[in-house]
Amino acid sequence: MKRFKTILALMLALVMVFSVVACNGDDEPTVTDPDRTEGVDEPSEPVDEPTDPVDEPDGEEGLHVGILTTSGVDDGSFGQACYEGILEYVDANEGASVNDVKEDDIGRVVQATADILADYDAMVMPGFQFAPVGPVVADNPDKFFILVDSFPTIEDEEVELDNIFAMMFKEEESGFFAGIAAAMQTESNKVAVVNGIAFPSNVNYQFGFMSGVEYANAHYGTSVEVVELPAYAGVDVTGADVGGNYAGDFADQARGKLIGEALLAEGVDIIFVAAGDTGNGVFAAVKEADEGNYVIGCDVDQYDDGEAGGRNIILTSALKNMTAVVAEQLQKAHDGTFVGQNALLGAAEGGTGYVSADGRHQLTDDTLEKLAEVYTLVEDGTIVPASNFNGHTPDNFPGL
Repeated sequence: MKRFKTILALMLALVMVFSVVACNGDDEPTVTDPDRTEGVDEPSEPVDEPTDPVDEPDGEEGLHVGILTTSGVDDGSFGQACYEGILEYVDANEGASVNDVKEDDIGRVVQATADILADYDAMVMPGFQFAPVGPVVADNPDKFFILVDSFPTIEDEEVELDNIFAMMFKEEESGFFAGIAAAMQTESNKVAVVNGIAFPSNVNYQFGFMSGVEYANAHYGTSVEVVELPAYAGVDVTGADVGGNYAGDFADQARGKLIGEALLAEGVDIIFVAAGDTGNGVFAAVKEADEGNYVIGCDVDQYDDGEAGGRNIILTSALKNMTAVVAEQLQKAHDGTFVGQNALLGAAEGGTGYVSADGRHQLTDDTLEKLAEVYTLVEDGTIVPASNFNGHTPDNFPGL
C-alpha cells in the first residue's frame, strides 16, 4: 500500500502539468452503447466490502446532476462517456436534469467542484485529477459523488467515504482483448500500440495489448511482433523504462501522426491507439495510408471516427464501460440504495470489454470466437494480463 500511495502522489504531481485523456478519435466522437458491446450488460456488484448506504434525497423529483470536466463532454473519452451515463439516468427519471461545467485549469478542479456543489444533488467527476476531492466529499455528506479513474484521497491518503462511488478500471484487460484482435487480424504480422504519457492507465493498456499478442502467439498459432520505436520509449511514474510508443503528450496530433507514419513505414498494419487527442494524428496517418491498415479504438466505440471516404479504419474498440456504471450509480442514488465504495472494475464486474456488435467492427468470425473464449477466461481470473504494477510481464502472466 505504501508503494501505491507513493505512486499516487507522483501521479498527482504529473497531472498538474498534463491534462489526461486516455483515448480519443476524430472530432465527432461516438459513445459506447451498452447493448452492443461485449461484457457490458448490467454490471455486477463490485466485490469489495461496501460502506453503509446513503439515504435518498428528500422529495420525489429526479436528481440535478453536475459533471465537471477538463476536456468537455464531447471529448470522445471520459467526459462524453460519463455524460452519456448521466443522460441515461435523466431520460429514465422524471424531473432529473444535468448541467456540464468545464474547468480548463487542471489544478483547480477540486476547488471548482466545491464552488459549484451547492447547485447539485450529485456530481460526476471524470479523471485522475479529481483524486484530492476527498475533503470536499467528507464535508458534504448530503451530496452524492461519482469519481471515474481515481480513488478519493485526503492528504494523499486513499479514503473510502459513504457518499462517493469511485471507480478505476483494469485497462490491461481491455488492452488484452485489443492485442488478441490485432494478432488474429494482422496480415503483415506486425502490430503496435501508441500511447500518450506513461501514466499507469496507459501502461496498463500497453502491457495488456502486448500480453494479448503473446497469448495469441502461444495458443492460436500466430507469429506476430509488437513493434516499438526506441525514440518513443516511455518512462513510467517510477522512472522505469516501459518501452512502447509514447508521444509524451495527450494533445499533440502532429506528433501522433509522425509516430503513426513511422509505424506504418515499419510494416505495421494494425495500431491500438490510447493517446487522447494525440491519437487523432495516428488516425489521420492510417486514413491517408493504403487500404488494409487499421486502428483499434479505446475507451468507447470509435467506429464512426474511422470513416475515411468509402472505407472505415476501425477494426474494433477496446472498452472501459463507464457509461453503464455512471447510470447505475445515479439510479441507486435516486432510489436510496447508493453505497459508497472504491471499486476496481474488470470483466468480472462488467467494466471492461470490446465492441462486437454487427456493423460496429471488422473482425472475422474466427477472431470473434477467440475473443469470446478469452473474455470468459479473463472474467473468471484464469488469465491475468500484465499491468504496470501487478507484478506480471507481457511474456509471463497467469494463463499464458
